[in-house]
Amino acid sequence: MAAATGTSSPSPLPLHGGLLLLLPLLAITTAASSAPLPLLALLSLKLSLRDPAGALRPWTYAAAASAGATRSLAPPWCAWPGVSCDAATGDIVGIDLSRRNLSGTVSATAARLLAPTLTALNLSANAFAGEFPPAVFQLRRLEVLDVSHNFFNGTFPDGIAMLGALTALDAFSNCFVGALPRGLGELRRLERLNLGGSYFNGSIPAEVGQLSRLRFLHLSGNALTGRLLPELGELASLEHLEIGYNAYDSHIPPELGNLTQLRYLDIAVANVTGPLPPELGELARLEALFLFKNRLAGAIPPQWSRLRALQVLDLSDNLLAGAIPAGLGDLGNLTTLNLMSNFLSGTVPPSIGALPSLEVLQLWNNSLTGRLPESLGASGRLVRVDVSTNSLSGPIPAGMCSGNRLARLILFDNRFDSAIPASLAGCSSLWRVRLASNRLSGTIPAGFGAIRNLTYLDLSSNSLTGGGIPADLVTSPSLEYLNISGNPVGGALPNVSWQAPKLQVFAASKCALDGEVPAFGATGCSNLYRLELAGNDLTGAIPDDIGVCKRLVSLRLQHNQLTGEIPAELAGLPSITEVDLSWNALTGAVPPGFANCTTLETFDVSFNHLAPADSRGGGEGSSARHNAAMWVSAAAVAVAGMTVLAVTARWLQWRDDGAAAPEGSGGMGGARANVVAGPWRMTAFQKLSFTADDVARCVEGSGGIVGAGSSGTVYRAKMPNGEVIAVKKLWQAAAQKEAAAPEPPPPRKDQVDGDGGKRVLAEVEVLGHLRHRNIVRLLGWCTNGEATLLLYEYMPNGSLEDLLHGVGAGAAAARAKPKARLGWDARHRIAVGVAQGVSYLHHDCRPAVAHRDLKPSNILLDADMEARVADFGVAKALRGAAPMSAVAGSCGYIAPGE
Repeated sequence: MAAATGTSSPSPLPLHGGLLLLLPLLAITTAASSAPLPLLALLSLKLSLRDPAGALRPWTYAAAASAGATRSLAPPWCAWPGVSCDAATGDIVGIDLSRRNLSGTVSATAARLLAPTLTALNLSANAFAGEFPPAVFQLRRLEVLDVSHNFFNGTFPDGIAMLGALTALDAFSNCFVGALPRGLGELRRLERLNLGGSYFNGSIPAEVGQLSRLRFLHLSGNALTGRLLPELGELASLEHLEIGYNAYDSHIPPELGNLTQLRYLDIAVANVTGPLPPELGELARLEALFLFKNRLAGAIPPQWSRLRALQVLDLSDNLLAGAIPAGLGDLGNLTTLNLMSNFLSGTVPPSIGALPSLEVLQLWNNSLTGRLPESLGASGRLVRVDVSTNSLSGPIPAGMCSGNRLARLILFDNRFDSAIPASLAGCSSLWRVRLASNRLSGTIPAGFGAIRNLTYLDLSSNSLTGGGIPADLVTSPSLEYLNISGNPVGGALPNVSWQAPKLQVFAASKCALDGEVPAFGATGCSNLYRLELAGNDLTGAIPDDIGVCKRLVSLRLQHNQLTGEIPAELAGLPSITEVDLSWNALTGAVPPGFANCTTLETFDVSFNHLAPADSRGGGEGSSARHNAAMWVSAAAVAVAGMTVLAVTARWLQWRDDGAAAPEGSGGMGGARANVVAGPWRMTAFQKLSFTADDVARCVEGSGGIVGAGSSGTVYRAKMPNGEVIAVKKLWQAAAQKEAAAPEPPPPRKDQVDGDGGKRVLAEVEVLGHLRHRNIVRLLGWCTNGEATLLLYEYMPNGSLEDLLHGVGAGAAAARAKPKARLGWDARHRIAVGVAQGVSYLHHDCRPAVAHRDLKPSNILLDADMEARVADFGVAKALRGAAPMSAVAGSCGYIAPGE
């Protein structure tokens, strides 16, 4: 009957059968009840954790029982991974579960069972999230607690004062909010405290000054405010103080001069004001002092010349004035002196040039005058010199590369005169040289092109004359950027001008060059993306084989005497964005391919002898007259059209203000093929100190172009406040370019069905707020209804592909370290960074993110050679509002750890 109704019940088991099933459970329960408490503690801890990688797989009762049968002297669990025991008693004294991708919590049962013996607990570099487990406060004998590099959030719970035996507390790089933990002053044995890299706010509590044994204090990278209290000067044992990257409203307490054991002091990017305390000159053991990017004013105290142990001094990006104290030349251990972006004046003291250990000297963007010390570099240890944007004069010191270690020489925007020292052309360690905008004379010395590491050479806007362009420059095996514009060097372009295999930018405008533009050849210009030869006396035709320059983005040949026709191959270049051939003697018709060139943004062929597309004759005079009439008519129509369009745009903006994007609008902001450009608007994913108009000005022209990809042109953009970002200007779709088309192409269903444009905006909004240290930061995006700009953090070391293979179109303006310096340690670190970034996308994002295009060119390297995964296909999504359920865009990142 039960079967007929579909509600059958199981038949009752015979009594003896039920007992047989219960026997194993009874055996396990009996065994567990007799198991040692340490074993039960570990098994309880394992049960409270999520272990997707199986790191704790050996932690089983069966394994303990099996090992126990061998009658080993030590308890079997002492051999389990991550477990440390006291050799004499066998008690569990340490648990290290770091870097095992664990999550979950610490159960109260496990903590209660471990409390009598556990002295060290390390849960760092895992995936713990949510609130910090208060059960940890039951471990009263803990001496070391490390929960750094996790995702704990919320406020730090009360109870830390119960861990009175703590000597080290490390919670760096989490997501804690609220005030710093209460009760820190009760931890009188504490020697190391690291609460940096979270979102703690409020002020530093005065009770921190009671930690008399504290040797290491790290609170940087939070949102702390208020005053820096004088109680910090009571930490008599302190050796390392790192409290920068916050937002205090305070001076630097002079009491910090009492920290006589201090070796490292960092209060950078902390909004501190006022003068530099002379009392810091009493820190006789101080080795590193970082106070950059604050609002510190006044002079550099002469008392600081007593910091004889100092190795690194960074006071950059402040409001400091006055002269550089000559006493800084007495700091014999000084390796790095950074005083850039201040208001310093006077001369560079000769004693600075005599510093025996100096490796880095950066004084740029001040008001310094006079000569550089003649002895600068004589120690043979100099690696980097940047004194650009001052008023320095005289010759460049000839011995700057005495030790053959000088890598960066940045002297632009000064008044240096005389010839370029020949010794620099033989400096094999150079890889970046910028001598532009000075008064240098003489010839370009031969030898720069033979330097195997040299990737960037800018000699523009000087008075270099005679001798022409040295052939070794245009055949250099490593050079990627070459700019000699604004020097009357004269002569013809060498026939081998395009044979440098890595050359990306070649600029020689206004150089009094004559002769013809050499043919590019089958293998020439393989990486060239910017060619500037404007304002010369070049003759002949534009080479027909320019079509081999597949990566060319910008071509500027205006103001020459070029003849012949415009090569049709030019219109077929896949990335061409800017073409200026004006003021030449070109003839023939404009190739029709330019009408269908979707990447082209600027095209100027004015003041030539071009014929209209349908012309078959008429001679030079009639052609010129026709062109003149055509340009005048075009100008009149353009002015009238712009007036009408501007009025229409304003009316449309008023009408649609606050309305949703119309159906069928593709891309961000609902831009359509026939939309009129309006004012620039920005959507930011974090606080930005620049405007959309600031960004738009940086992408006018080609001066800032550093590369191009399949979706747009990449610019290096320097904001008015000095911040450098990367801007990708998306190429417009053909429908957007062809404004005169009779009707736009039909929209895809996924663009108009269900507010597709809104979905893209929502998903990109989510992407902009994701955070991970190995993901490139998407700062925001700008649009004016016609063009779209993506704003990213700038990666000065380019891509992994550039570094490994030395090819690619990225980061020409700031190149990675030479290939030879990429050792196996760096390669391993980069690989791990990429893996961590991808793991974050796959396992920690909700919903998960699939990259779909992971390759070396999409792995960028920051200033510290840390890997950042980039280019998720956001650009494609922004151009067409297709759903992004399978591919998402560039996420943010958290600054790397210590």
